Amino acid sequence: MPNDGLDLGVRVLKNRIQPVILTAGIAVAVFATWLGAGWGGPDVTAAVSALGSLGFSTLAFGCALTAAIRTPLLRGRAWLAVAVGLFGWVVGDAIWACYGLVLHAEPPSPSIADVAYLVLPVGTIVAFVITASARRLVGLRPLIDGLIITSSLFLVSWVVVLRQIFAAYQGSRAELATSLAYAVADVFMVAISVLVLTSAPPSHRRVLALVTAGLTTLAITDSLLVYLNARGVRTSDLLVVGWAVGLVLLSAGALLAIRNTDHEAPGKPHSSRLWQWLPYVPMAIAAAVGLIFLSSITAAIPVLVSGGVLVGAALIRQLIMLLDNRTLLDAVADQALRDPLTGLANRLLFSDRLNHAMEMRDRDGRRVAVLSLDLDEFKLVNDNLGHPAGDALLRAVAERLVTVVPTGDTVARLGGDEFAILIEDGPQPAETTAQRVVEVFDKAFFLEGEEVFMHPSVGLAVTPGLEDDEATADELFRRADIAMYAAKRAGVGGVQTFTADMRHVDRTETQSASWHSGKRRRSPVAGIQLLGQLRRAIDDDELDLVYQPKISLTTGNTVGVEALVRWPHPEFGVLTPNQFLPLVRQNGLMGAVTDLVLYRAAHDAVTWYDAGQCDIPVAINLFAPSLNDLALPDRIAAALDRTGLPPAALSVEITEHLLLANIRRAGGVIQRLRANGIRIAIDDFGSGYATMSYLRDLPIDELKLDRQFIAPVLRSERAAAIVQSVIDLAHALGIACVAEGVENEDTANWLREAGCDVAQGHYFARPMAAEALRERCQLGCSNSAIFPITN
Repeated sequence: MPNDGLDLGVRVLKNRIQPVILTAGIAVAVFATWLGAGWGGPDVTAAVSALGSLGFSTLAFGCALTAAIRTPLLRGRAWLAVAVGLFGWVVGDAIWACYGLVLHAEPPSPSIADVAYLVLPVGTIVAFVITASARRLVGLRPLIDGLIITSSLFLVSWVVVLRQIFAAYQGSRAELATSLAYAVADVFMVAISVLVLTSAPPSHRRVLALVTAGLTTLAITDSLLVYLNARGVRTSDLLVVGWAVGLVLLSAGALLAIRNTDHEAPGKPHSSRLWQWLPYVPMAIAAAVGLIFLSSITAAIPVLVSGGVLVGAALIRQLIMLLDNRTLLDAVADQALRDPLTGLANRLLFSDRLNHAMEMRDRDGRRVAVLSLDLDEFKLVNDNLGHPAGDALLRAVAERLVTVVPTGDTVARLGGDEFAILIEDGPQPAETTAQRVVEVFDKAFFLEGEEVFMHPSVGLAVTPGLEDDEATADELFRRADIAMYAAKRAGVGGVQTFTADMRHVDRTETQSASWHSGKRRRSPVAGIQLLGQLRRAIDDDELDLVYQPKISLTTGNTVGVEALVRWPHPEFGVLTPNQFLPLVRQNGLMGAVTDLVLYRAAHDAVTWYDAGQCDIPVAINLFAPSLNDLALPDRIAAALDRTGLPPAALSVEITEHLLLANIRRAGGVIQRLRANGIRIAIDDFGSGYATMSYLRDLPIDELKLDRQFIAPVLRSERAAAIVQSVIDLAHALGIACVAEGVENEDTANWLREAGCDVAQGHYFARPMAAEALRERCQLGCSNSAIFPITN
C-alpha cells in the first residue's frame, strides 16, 4: 500500500509529458519570434533573451533530473550525469543574466560562466561512459571512436581553417582557446552521441535521437560562436535561439525516457557496419591532410599532437576489437556447450565430462555417479499456463539444482524437462547429493501468479567395482536413465538407485503401462488447479478414512481391517486414492498424508480395539520410499503413545510395486517396527517385478495378493498354478497370505481350498466409516459375529 501513492504520481507525471513537450515547443517558437522581431526594444529583448535562456536551461535540468529519478538504475545514473552538466548550463545562464540585467555588461572572457557551460560536454561524456560500463570493452568503442573522429576533424579543421584564424586573431588568446575548447568538446560529445545512436537497440533510439539532435544543435551553435568570436562578436540572438532549441530537444529526450520505462523493453546493442567503419573515414582524410601540410612550421605542433592522439586512439580501438573478438569467440564456444534456456551444460558437455570422469576412475578408482532427473507432469504446466511459464519453470529448476550440487560436479539439461547431474568423488556422497536434489522440489514454484508444486522422478547410478567390464560412461548413464524410469513408474518421491533387477525392465513398459495409466487415465481430475485444494485439505485434516474388513477363510472371523483414505471434494464428490494420490506422490505430500492416516487410524482403532472382546487390528499403507526414513519407527511409536493404541493393534502394508531405493536400510527400519510389536505386510503382490527380492531380504509377516493377480484363477489353469505356488512359498517362509479384491463366492472357495489364510473384498464387506465399524463391534461378542460371510 505505501507504494500506491508513488505509482499514482508516476502515472500522473507520464500523462503530463506530452503537454509539457508541446508547451516547451511553443515557448521556444515564441521566444525565437520575440528575439527576431525585437518586440519592446533592445532592453526588453535583452531581458527576454537572458531570462528565456535561463528558463530553458532550467527546464532541461529539471527534466534530466526527473529522468534520473524515474528511470532504471543504470540509465538513471547516466541521466544524473547529464543533469549535472545541465546544471552547469543553468549556472552559466544565471551569470549571464546577472551581468546583463543587473550590471548591464557582458561577463569577461573567459569567465566562470564558460567553465560552467563546459560542464555539459563533460557530463554527457560521463553519461555515455556509465551506459558503456555495462557492456565492458564493447561499450568503450564509442568513446574511442569519438576521440578518433574528434582528433581527425580537429586536425583537418586546424590545417584548413583554424590555423589561419588563430594566426590572424587579434584578441585574447585565452578567449580564443575557450572558444576552441567549446568546439572540440562539442565535436567529441556529438561524435559519441551519433556512434551510440547507431549501435543502440530500437527501443532506445527515439530517446537517443532527441538527445543527439539537442547536442548537435548546441554544438553547431557553439561552432557559430567560434566564428563570431574570431570576428570580435561575443554573442547574438541567433546563438541564443540555437541554444534554446538544443535545450528543448534535450528536455524532450529526458521526458520521453521517463515515458518509455513502461512501454519499451530493453534490447541488445545493435552493431551495424556503419558503426564499425564510420571512424575510419575521417581518420583517412585526416591522415592525408596531415601528411600534405606537415611540412608547414605553423601547423607542425597541432598536427603532431592531434595526429598522436589519433594514432593512439586507433591503436587502442584495434586492441579493443581484438579482445572483443576473442571474448566473442570464447562466448560462442561456451554457448555451443551450454543450454541456451537455462545456461546449464548441454548433452555434449555432459558427455565429455562424464567420459573424462570415467577415464579418471579407471586410473585411480575414484567413485563416479550419474543422476537422471525428469519432471513429472511438466506437460500440465505448458498446457495450463503456457510455454513461457514452462520455460520459466525450467530456469527456476536449474537455479535450484545448481545451489545444492557441490562445486565441481556438473548439472546439465539434456532437453525438454530432462536433467542430468554428474557427481564425482568428493566429500559429499552421491546419495546425499541426490537426496538434496529431491528436497529442492519441496517448495512451490511461482508461475504466472500460480503456486505450482512440481515433483521429479530421480534415478541414480553409481560406478561398480573396477572389475566390471560394463562400467563405461554410456552404460553408467543408461543405468541412471533406467533407474529414473523405474522411479517414474513408481510415481512417488525419493531416489531410485539402479539395481541389477532393473536391467530387465523395458522402458516402453514403464512409460506406457504405469506412467500413462497411472498419471493420465488413473487421475481424471488431476491438474495444477487441484493442488492448492489438496494441500488445504491435508492441512485442515479434511481427508477421511474408511475401513475394509479382512476375513479369515478358515474360521470366518474378522481378523483385521485396512484403512483406506478418501477425499470428500466439494465439487467432484468423494475421490478415491487412485484419483488423487498421484498428485500426493508427485508433489511431495506423501509424508503429510501418511502422518494424517496414521494418527486418524490409530485414533479410530482405539475406540473399538479391545483385546478381550474385539481385538481387530488396523492396517495402514506405507509407500516403500517411506521405509528409507530412519525416523519412521519413532514417529509411529509416538502416534501409538499419543492415541493409546497398543502396537499389536497396528500393521503396516508396503505397496510392493513401489521400489525401495535401499533395501538394507529398509530392512533395518522394518526390524525396528517388528521389534515394537507392529506387523509388516507386502501389499499388491504380483503387480511389480521386485517381489522375490522383497520376500528374500525383508522380514515380513503378511503377503497380500493383488486383485489382478488372483482374478483369473477360476478361468486360467496357469494363473491358478502360479497363485497356488505363491501361497505355498509364503507358507514355507512362515508368511501369511491375504487375497485382495475377492468379489464372489467361487473365488473365495477356491482361495480357501488353496490354503489362503485371509481375504478381503466386496463379497465379504465394503469399506465403511469408523462409526459403522464401531457399532458392529459393539453389537458382536466375537469377531465371527461382526461380518458373516454372505453373498
